[in-house]
Amino acid sequence: MTAAHTPTLPTESPGWTMPGTLVLRLMLVAVLAVALSGILAAWVVTRASSEEAMRRVVAQQTEEVEVVARLLASKIEQSQKVLRTVAGGITPVTLASPSSLEWLLQQGLPAVQFFDTMQVARDNGELSLNLRGGRIHDATEVDPAERDVLRRTLVDGKPLVSELIAGRTTEARVMFTMPLHRDDGSVLGVVAGALRLQSQGLLPPSMILPARDDSRLLVFTRDGTILSHSDPSRIMGKVSDEPGLGSVYPRWLKDPLPLVARGVTHVQPDHVVSVAGMPLPQWMVARVSTSQALLAPLAGAQRSAWWLAAVSMVACGLVAASFIGWLARPLGRLTHSARQLEAQGIQGAATARIHWPAADGEVGELVEIFRRLAQQRSAQHAHRATLDGQFKAILDSASVGIVISRNGVLEVVGRQAALMLGYAAHELEGRPSRMLYASDADHERMGERVQTEFASHGAFDADVCFARKDGSPVWARVQGRAVQPEAMAGGTVWILEDITAAREAQSQHMWERTHDVLTGLFNRPAFDEKLTLLLAERAARPRQLSREDGEAAGDGVVLFLDLDHFTLVNDVAGHDAGDDVLRHVARLLESNVRKIGWAARLGGDEFAVVLPGCVPARGHAVAEQLRAAVHAWQPSYQGRSFTLGASIGMVVLDASLQDVASVLSAADMACYDAKRAGRNRVETRQAAQASASGRIALGALS
Repeated sequence: MTAAHTPTLPTESPGWTMPGTLVLRLMLVAVLAVALSGILAAWVVTRASSEEAMRRVVAQQTEEVEVVARLLASKIEQSQKVLRTVAGGITPVTLASPSSLEWLLQQGLPAVQFFDTMQVARDNGELSLNLRGGRIHDATEVDPAERDVLRRTLVDGKPLVSELIAGRTTEARVMFTMPLHRDDGSVLGVVAGALRLQSQGLLPPSMILPARDDSRLLVFTRDGTILSHSDPSRIMGKVSDEPGLGSVYPRWLKDPLPLVARGVTHVQPDHVVSVAGMPLPQWMVARVSTSQALLAPLAGAQRSAWWLAAVSMVACGLVAASFIGWLARPLGRLTHSARQLEAQGIQGAATARIHWPAADGEVGELVEIFRRLAQQRSAQHAHRATLDGQFKAILDSASVGIVISRNGVLEVVGRQAALMLGYAAHELEGRPSRMLYASDADHERMGERVQTEFASHGAFDADVCFARKDGSPVWARVQGRAVQPEAMAGGTVWILEDITAAREAQSQHMWERTHDVLTGLFNRPAFDEKLTLLLAERAARPRQLSREDGEAAGDGVVLFLDLDHFTLVNDVAGHDAGDDVLRHVARLLESNVRKIGWAARLGGDEFAVVLPGCVPARGHAVAEQLRAAVHAWQPSYQGRSFTLGASIGMVVLDASLQDVASVLSAADMACYDAKRAGRNRVETRQAAQASASGRIALGALS
């Protein structure tokens, strides 16, 4: 056996202790809470800033296209005013004189130079003048589209701004017309001026910002023809081919009032498209920007903000964890003190003073609880030390052997038991009980026997042969009971009494002649012989009086015991069970009267107990003790429990009882009285009370 390791106790409370798992978990929760709150706040701020940035971009871009649309509208209006000035200088007389008209348009009116081409037609549709680049051209060179615009103006009598008159890209132009009126308001003719698309008076290249990869400014007609573009190669192309604008253009046309000056912005996953219209020429201005490029500066700022948030979260997490660790210092010290208390419990005594932390709140309550537990443990240690001393004294001074075992292991061995078995106590303690038997077979048979006895009687009482350390056999009467009657796992207490000498005598033939083989008690012949000798000795002694009351000192009493309801056990459980009952009752009698008398089996379920020199009061007390012991035992056989009783007749040995027959007759009558009075009781008779009618058979009442 090896000694258990004893932990070293710290004597001082440390100033700092490693946080326990609970504190570490709280720190982790705090760090995670800070991290999650920081991430959530950063996400909310990022999202809000992105939305705000997009809102500002949308507002700025919408305002831009509205400004460009108004600028173009003002250019159109300016062109119309210039043309109106030219028309105001043409009189009916001038219109009637081609030379005068030619001179007026070439030299007399400087405003004519504003337009790239200039045409004048009479009310009959005849073209009076076709001026291009300051030179007179033939009337047949006028484009049919231009003639159509002139004709519509003569018919409607209203100024017109034509749609795009397309030719080659460099010849695309817009035509403005102004009717000429007589004094009576009738249409005299029409004057028209045309501006090339890229001219300074209409859409000069300087109006378009320099080309950028992330944004494009376009001017296009209602039918989707591009008039102005950051990329000159896209002029006169189709809007439907423009990335980002192709999907917005059809939806924009479905607007009930698409050609209004207000701007409309459509935010798409990849593009931000803003559109504004110009009602008079039915043109549209659009700005198409890439979303990612617009928000690129914000994305950089957000990355910086995320890094700053991460650093802040780490710092806040460390601060929170440190603060929790600081708050949990009393708990750590309490844990250290509790471990000291645990270590002292392992050592079995207080070996060092425990430093309890000063704390408030729940930790303070725990400290007080631990203080009280420590005080209770100290008191328990002191009480246990006292009990251990008393228990050791009992083991060392008991006249019988005492052994406590559990799960087949000898836990405690008394001095007398160790001497009986030839060992020192420490050689047996902690060892398996197998070492007390000569063979494995003996050990197994004993185990089965113990289980059977405990199942039937709740205890064990039998003679057992053990093997001493030197191998020689030793017989002992063994009585065993569970430490906790309802839980065998709690261990068993065994009382061992050395009966080796008795067993040796028992092995002789004389023993069989004087003892009942079934119960081991004296048989009827031996009872008669021993009682005869007792009566002869009593007759030879002079009669004495007791010192207390002067009555005769007792010569002894004889108890006649008949079992109640014994036949029921035989009839229900069989004769083997009946034999087991008789053996058990015999051991009860022998164990209770061994030191003050002797017992015998007279036959069947009848027993006799002789108590020499016992006064009547003492004899009656012994009889009651035997009756109670038999009645308290409830054997169980074949799954059924039985309740027995003992009807006991007691007779006092006096001068009138001269022989065995008279003694048994008186005791038998007393037993009969007990049966008749209700069984399981003790009745006493004097010899003079014995009836001359003889003994009534008791078998029928058993």
